[in-house]
Amino acid sequence: MQTNPFLDLQFIFPWRSYQENFLNNFSTHISDDHFHVIAPPGSGKTVLGLEIVKRIGKKTLVLTPTLTIRNQWEDRLQNYFIKENSFKSVSFDIKSLSDINFSTYQSLHSFYKTFEDKADYFKYFKDHGIQTIVLDEAHHLKNTWWTCLYELKLSSLYTIVALTATPPYDSGPREIANYFQLCGEIDDEIATPDLVKEGNLCPHQDFVYLSKPSDLEINYIFNFRREITGFINGLKTDEQFIQFIKGHRFYKNNTVVLDEIYNNPEFFSSIIIFLKACGEDIPFEKLAILGFDKKEKIEIPQLTNNWVEILLQNIIDDKLNLLDDAEDINDLEKTLRKLNVLDTNKVNLIGNNRIYKSLFSSPSKLRSIVKIIKHESHHLGKELQSVILTDYIRNEFLNTPDNEIKNINKLGVVPVFQNLRVSIEYKSILAVLSGSLVIIHATLLAEFFLHEKEEDYTTKSLECDGEYVIIEGRSSSKSRLVGAITKLFELGKIKILVGTKSLLGEGWDAPAINTLILASFVGSFVTSNQMRGRAIRSQIGNPLKTGNIWHLACIDPTSDDGGRDLEILKRRFDAFLGISNTKENYISNGFDRLALPLKIRIEDVDAINAQTLETSSKRVAISEKWEDAIFQGNKLGREVKYHFQGKKPYPIQKKMYYKDAVKYTLVELTITILIFLPEFFIKNVNLIISKGVVYFMYSMLGFLGLNFGLKAYRAIQLYFRYGMIHKDVEKMANAILETLCELQHITTDKSQIKITTELLKRGDVTCSITGANQIESSLFINALDELLQPIENPRYVIVKDIWYRKKLDIQNYFSVPKLFGDKKERSTIFYKHWRINMGKSKMFYTRHLEGRKILVKARLFHISGAKEEVTKKSIIWK
Repeated sequence: MQTNPFLDLQFIFPWRSYQENFLNNFSTHISDDHFHVIAPPGSGKTVLGLEIVKRIGKKTLVLTPTLTIRNQWEDRLQNYFIKENSFKSVSFDIKSLSDINFSTYQSLHSFYKTFEDKADYFKYFKDHGIQTIVLDEAHHLKNTWWTCLYELKLSSLYTIVALTATPPYDSGPREIANYFQLCGEIDDEIATPDLVKEGNLCPHQDFVYLSKPSDLEINYIFNFRREITGFINGLKTDEQFIQFIKGHRFYKNNTVVLDEIYNNPEFFSSIIIFLKACGEDIPFEKLAILGFDKKEKIEIPQLTNNWVEILLQNIIDDKLNLLDDAEDINDLEKTLRKLNVLDTNKVNLIGNNRIYKSLFSSPSKLRSIVKIIKHESHHLGKELQSVILTDYIRNEFLNTPDNEIKNINKLGVVPVFQNLRVSIEYKSILAVLSGSLVIIHATLLAEFFLHEKEEDYTTKSLECDGEYVIIEGRSSSKSRLVGAITKLFELGKIKILVGTKSLLGEGWDAPAINTLILASFVGSFVTSNQMRGRAIRSQIGNPLKTGNIWHLACIDPTSDDGGRDLEILKRRFDAFLGISNTKENYISNGFDRLALPLKIRIEDVDAINAQTLETSSKRVAISEKWEDAIFQGNKLGREVKYHFQGKKPYPIQKKMYYKDAVKYTLVELTITILIFLPEFFIKNVNLIISKGVVYFMYSMLGFLGLNFGLKAYRAIQLYFRYGMIHKDVEKMANAILETLCELQHITTDKSQIKITTELLKRGDVTCSITGANQIESSLFINALDELLQPIENPRYVIVKDIWYRKKLDIQNYFSVPKLFGDKKERSTIFYKHWRINMGKSKMFYTRHLEGRKILVKARLFHISGAKEEVTKKSIIWK
């Protein structure tokens, strides 16, 4: 009688409390044959995956991105789930399947390509009884590897278990859709704070060290920006181009091409905005088609690079309809290409990554690394265990003499090594570990050969510095070389290790790391989180370990927000949670928690870096902040942050508008009572006698209105606009929640769900949801985020129909979220709850003429045309 081999598996250690809670929810989530889990590095993802395989109890194929991770799965199976002997029903060979099979995505893809008929590929796994597929580090599955797996999934009823630390949210829409089609919606998430609380992860903090570009680097960007400004100014004075725009059918014959305009409102808006910026008068009839009347206030937005980009892109895309102007359009394309702003027929006036590449790989970051290492070494002394990860090796700098190191102009493993080699006090602690280059100090060779056979390796001295040797493994020992160098690092013989992210960024385990410098500028945000995972794992025997993770950015002094390099770094922070760097302790994802200035000037860089270095040295305080913040919450929640839209800082602006509103009201009353009323009464006694008191009162109020009313009106308008937004957000959130409950997208008892809206000091508004499950929270947050975003092209739009909102020019147009707007019945339910919470409103279907007018009108006068971030979705610990 054949026994079930899965019955032999039993986890031999006690589960952590967060792991136990996770497994208790497993049976609920697996009911749809999908189990998609977010599990940070250090959470015990592999052993949890094996426990899931055991509980499902069916023949399983486990797939991983690398051989190293594949081998870890088998190691955990044999050492954590079997007390005696070993588990025999296991295979590494995809061509010889057993009960539990470990392989890589690359192997499966290669195997897939050997089949001429896909039906045979599907039949192979079915004949071998595979029923469960485990996808480890599932964020890799978006394109090539995705295809062979998705087709296999569709061929039969497989149970799919997907494990990842970070879903690939930074990928394109199609790739994200592919990922979720394969893995299913997210079922559960293991929270980083729980891991710190349980001691699986150590307290840690992210720091950003800024550098200044060289004159050559910044002049390149400055000249590009100057050329773009000159080009746009030239367009605004180019009479031939202006006449061409005025002759375009969208402007000249707009009543004839209404359908086209309603399908492309951005292009129509860009024409109006451009011509206005050129000093052209816009005839009212050009706007009347949108439903404006002559009494309505019309403020045409300012011309920005983004509006010019929209204008030019549509002209190029519209070439087939503009054959009479083909020669002029071809000349325009040539000019744009010469400016490096037209690539694959896409206009980009901000500049592509080639323009900013000098900042991404700026040699100023080499100096930043040296400063960080010196600082950490000073404060940690012998406790320092640091790793620097970068993208490329740069062998061309391997033999650079000491006096030329300052001239190295690229970022990479060898440039980092060379700069540190001539800067640190104790040279023996520095080493290099990459797939093709390994360097250690000659004094460590004896220690190295205590663990390895000398005949398995070759060594040669480094030409530029004989104190270092390059080690190369012979064919039989190449695979052991990484482990041997890692052992020297774990023993503390090597304290500064420079390597490539491709080798050490994922799957490499060295718990001794307490300082990590990420000098990588290539790859996804997912990769950043994987690299961070190397430094935040706890270390057995070192309960006081804290991890400092350093990120590098080169500032663009021509940009108020710090430039493209910092912008990309900010987006990467969305991929992981961390502790705030403010007096108020909280745990969230996102860059805001570091509390760096919103605008960074080049002259502020040294002061910001000095403060960052000082904060990083207080490692005990980092541990205390984690302990305090963890105590304040008990689970992850999701929130939307609506950014303050004013031009000045919110506290100043709101205070100013409030003071103005009060001031002008008091001024009117004071002048009326003390000065104006007696004087006006004396001068107009005859008026009162001849025409009566009522006429007198009208005259007095008219005088006051002319002198003070406009200022009072403007002050009140602005106070309402910026002072009441958090109340609106709260009402919108309630409308969304009630709709989700009625449509049964949320099945959690509504009494268990809490929505919290908060007005922050900077004027931002946050709205969070707690008590709902992961899927319900995501639906709520996505819907609210969509509602707060500038209107794009929704099927339904809601117009607030309240007189004072119109008079005060407060936003009146809102998109019905796609979740509700795809069907009339669902949108009607949302509209019902909207009116209950938000008051009198009208909903329009934008695929009909009247709704199209409303949509174009809303987009033209209620979006800025800029690319500033309006909202931000976050994960928080509450």
